[in-house]
Formats: sequence, C-alpha cells, structure tokens
Amino acid sequence: MGTIRVTNLGKGYKIYPTRWSRLAEWALPFLGARHRLKWVLKDVTFTVQPGESIGIIGINGAGKSTLLKMIAGTTHPTTGSIEINGRIAALLELGMGFHPDFTGRQNVYMAGQLLGLGLDEITKLLPEIEKFAEIGDYIEEPIRVYSSGMQVRLAFSIATAVRPDILIVDEALAVGDAYFQAKCYERINHYKKQGTTLLLVTHAVSEVVKHCKRALFIQGGVLAHDGDARHVTNLYLDALFGKKTSEVPALSHSSPKQSISFGTEDFFHNRHGYRKEEHRWGVGGAKILDYLIASGGQEYPQQIESNSQVDCYFKVRFEKKFTDVVPGFLIKTLDGLFLYGTNSFVSSIGRETISASAGDILIFKFSLPMALNEGCYLLSFGISSGDPLQKLTPLERRYDAVIINVTRTLQFWGITDLQASFEIAGREREECQN
Repeated sequence: MGTIRVTNLGKGYKIYPTRWSRLAEWALPFLGARHRLKWVLKDVTFTVQPGESIGIIGINGAGKSTLLKMIAGTTHPTTGSIEINGRIAALLELGMGFHPDFTGRQNVYMAGQLLGLGLDEITKLLPEIEKFAEIGDYIEEPIRVYSSGMQVRLAFSIATAVRPDILIVDEALAVGDAYFQAKCYERINHYKKQGTTLLLVTHAVSEVVKHCKRALFIQGGVLAHDGDARHVTNLYLDALFGKKTSEVPALSHSSPKQSISFGTEDFFHNRHGYRKEEHRWGVGGAKILDYLIASGGQEYPQQIESNSQVDCYFKVRFEKKFTDVVPGFLIKTLDGLFLYGTNSFVSSIGRETISASAGDILIFKFSLPMALNEGCYLLSFGISSGDPLQKLTPLERRYDAVIINVTRTLQFWGITDLQASFEIAGREREECQN
C-alpha cells in the first residue's frame, strides 16, 4: 500500500485566441481545433515506493502543484498515466474542500466524507480533531471568519485524523505558526514510521532535507532531477539564486581571495547568489566589481551552517585618489530589517586607515560567525571616503546585492543567536514529614 507510479505524465491547458473560439470549436467540431495547448507538465515519469518520503521542489510556475493535483485526482492528465495504490489524504490549496458559510464542525463532517469516512467514524474522531486543531470555540463559527492559520489547523487535523497510506502536503503548513508546524511534522514523522508515503512540496529546502530522503526537481514543466534530497536541493538553490555557468573558475581553494581576479572586469553579476534587484548607488570615484562568500572550505556555498565562520570578500577599483576610504558590510532580513552592519574603522577599533590612488584595485575581507537563525538573508557592500567619526561620502554602495541561505538543525526563537548557556543552578528536595 502507498505506491505511486507516474508514467509519461503531461498536462496541457487549452488556450484560445479569442473568446468566441471556444464556442466555435464546440459548435463546429468538423472545422478543426481552434486552440493551442500550453504545457504545464510534460513527460514526467517516476515511481514512489511504500513508506518513501519525497520532496518536490521548483520555482513558482514549474508545475509542482499541478502534478500533486493530478496525483490527488482533482485534475486529469492530458497525456500519460498515474497508478495509485492506497488511500490518499491531500492538503493542497488553502481551505480546499471547505464551504465558507459552514461552521468548522459542519466542514469536518463534509471533508471527512470526501475522504471516505462514515458519519459514525467522523463523530468518533471529532474530539481528537478539535483537540489537535486547537481553535477553541471557532469550531462553531463559519469558515469565512477563520484566519488562514486556523484553516490550516483544521484542514490538517481532518486530513490526518486517520493515518493515510499517502499524505500529500503542498505548502499548506507554511501558513501556520512555528508551534503548529512542529506539531504537524511530529504527526507526519509518526505516520512515516508506520509506513505512510509522504509527498511534500515546499520552498524551504531545509524541510525537504530534514523530512525527505529523496527529492524531485521540477524545472520548466519537466522532471530535471530525481535523487538524494541534499544533492537535488543544492541543484535547486543553484537555479534559484542564479549561479551562472560563465563564472570565472576559482584559482585556488586554499586562498579564496584568488577567486577574485585583480582585473578591471565586473564579475559581480555573474556570481552565485547575486540579485539583479540590488540597489546600486553612490557619488562615484570607485566601483565594486566582484565578491566572494566562503565558508566551511567552500566558495559561494549553497547553504551556510548557522554559527559557522564566513569570509566575505569584495573587490573595489578606484578611479580617483582618496586619502581615507572605508569599506563596509551589511546584513538584512528579506523584509529589510537591519541585522548587523560594520566597516573597516569599526571592525578594527579605529586602527585601520586606508588610502587609495586612481587605478588601484583592493580586495577587502570581513570575517564573522553567521550567528543567525535558519532563513535567507541579504548582504550589502559599500565603499565610502572621509572621516568615519565625522562624515562619510558613499562612493558606491551595492545594497541587497547578494542572497545567502542559512541552515540550522535546532532552531531558536527570533533571528540572531545570542548563544545563551544553560545550567541547573541548584536543586533542593523538600523533606517529607510523617
């Protein structure tokens, strides 16, 4: 039980040139087709064995959700076939299968019957569903007043009230809070040990590596890679963060700065992790031409382990003479929160004074432990001139230019790791009186 066999699967949607073409094709079929097919998936083939845990990854629009809908039976394939052996529970689109005007309790009965459960069985399971969902008196309120998180809580509770042979989760848990996510994954892991097959779609590659041994990378509607979860997620990160095949090859792994040539070419936009949405500004007089991120013996790593030492290099070419220049470095969250910023003056406690002449090329390096929680972060580089205690003039700043992915096995609350220690400071046993 719990097997899936997908063979030469394809899904194409009919695209009509005008709004009347559909009617003409239906009314006058002998005149031929009036549409063209837009292929969302094409020639996808793979097999899932009982008890396997498989992550499905790909950029938005790659066809992941369409694939899951066909496996779940809510969408029919255009070509190919799907063989399913076992009962499926699927968490696809948020609130899918819920009626907004029915109460949570009424939706439990409706969704439960869609999963093949009888009324008596649903009634018996209802207390456990309510307990797991933890939505309190909202169970008697209509779904339309629920938050997205509450809908996820109820949907997951219903879908997993009885252990399914195959469990499909499509990004739904990303809406829930961290507490409920942990609770859901605990139940998923419990079912996995009992033989449930898991198909997990998520953009969080750490979740794929953590919960799946195998991953499928859907790219442009085709199955680009099928294999070990860690290897396939690294290939996905390469595609997501824009690693270019035209990168200048590293000259030496023992000296990372040598990966940045001392020429005048601008390789910045070809490097792994570069964001074309960067904000590049300044008064001029210097250009930031290249950068390198190194950690754990790797250059431009797809993932950086939290608290590992990271070296950040960037190359600057000066077009004018400056008696005092100050390179700087900044880390922000994806939503723009400043986490940490420093420069050569601050980092060297005022000991470093740098001058440059026209035509000089300098490579600067900032080293730090990446003491952050799991997630993606933005790096910025800058070069300024002037007195750091008075006023600095920005020559060039490349803000939000690089994206990095930090991973962490045990996550904490918040963003930065303040590395608190813990101990039991004392213990006392109260004496029992007879």
